[in-house]
Amino acid sequence: MTKTFADLGVPDDLVAVLTRAGITTPFPIQTAVIPDALGGRDVSGRAPTGSGKTLAFGLPLMATVAKGRPARPKALVLAPTRELAEQISRELIPLGKARRRFVGVIYGGVGYGPQIQSMRRGVDVLVACPGRLLDLIEQRHVDLSEVEIAVVDEADRMADMGFLPDVKRILTMTSPKRRTWLFSATLDGAVGVLTKQYQSDPVRHDVGEADDTHGNARHFFWKVGADERPQHTAAAITASSPAIVFCRTRHGADKLTKKLGQLGVRAVAIHGGRSQGQRMNALRGFTDGRVQALVATDVAARGIHVTGVKSVIHFDPPDDAKAYLHRSGRTARAGAPGVVLSMVSDQTAGAVRNLQRSMGLEAPIGQPDTDGLQGPGHRIDPTVRPRPNVKTAPRPRANAGKNRRHAKKPAHQYWG
Repeated sequence: MTKTFADLGVPDDLVAVLTRAGITTPFPIQTAVIPDALGGRDVSGRAPTGSGKTLAFGLPLMATVAKGRPARPKALVLAPTRELAEQISRELIPLGKARRRFVGVIYGGVGYGPQIQSMRRGVDVLVACPGRLLDLIEQRHVDLSEVEIAVVDEADRMADMGFLPDVKRILTMTSPKRRTWLFSATLDGAVGVLTKQYQSDPVRHDVGEADDTHGNARHFFWKVGADERPQHTAAAITASSPAIVFCRTRHGADKLTKKLGQLGVRAVAIHGGRSQGQRMNALRGFTDGRVQALVATDVAARGIHVTGVKSVIHFDPPDDAKAYLHRSGRTARAGAPGVVLSMVSDQTAGAVRNLQRSMGLEAPIGQPDTDGLQGPGHRIDPTVRPRPNVKTAPRPRANAGKNRRHAKKPAHQYWG
């Protein structure tokens, strides 16, 4: 028998909020986590992106969090990117209103003033990116000593982006009696260290296979000339949208966006060179259907957490198998089908074949065929673990040689 949110122990006022939003049946990660979180346990949850993790921690958080004081929140949710922090806060705000709890959000790339003012007024639940949060702590605008619930979301992405040292610093500033809930697509390696050091006898919930974010994705590879990629990308978007298109550089993303517009495709670029307002407008246009495609770089894509993406297009090949899986994970979420299409030129064909072998993906590199995108495609073998040393063509170094001292900062410094 299918359980309801009420069966899991979620209070009636929060159930009513969900019902008004058309949410009546819990996802597996929610069914697994909510009772233990409501019971006061530390929780480690492994589930694929898009599986409903926000409500898995958001409902027990809002059901149990106390009122905070100015500059002293009672609950903290850490997220790796600004866009994810915004999306988490948007999901929590309606729940907070039902409980008269105020949700604040902090991230970089915008002015300090409004964030400082919200902390002075009082925030019960604070959603934050590590970098800006540490800035405000050092300026004494935030005090975490009364945090009773700490949530680390997308912990694996925190590790990928170099944020784990900051996460550790932040957790040590919270109450030693806090409950700690950690969510990630993987719970080993660096993420496992967080569990050992910052959780107390956590209950672990693993939902879905480790690679099931890709289980429903159908993979295709088209052999195209380098100069022909824009027109074939436009055709693929028209056949299967909304779509996310990946480019290697910011300049490349802007150039392709302009070209797609000339070909009649409504596309917007999203990357670290765009302002926060521009990125949020791009995401809003994408989610409400005004935009057919987001053209993104890898770093920007870590902040894209939207449902209903029908296809992912690798306009430029990714650096390695891990990047391919991260990119491709934007589609086929939570059991939905999806298309993953790679544009393969003569220069990248050999590297792409190596990439396929490393992932157990036996797929031919064929001629462009938009009708074929509706076919069965090819699936990643979930029993094959990607070999991390398999890379595509090397990425050009920024400002190499004599200008090395002017090289770009690591990507993670632009986020949080």
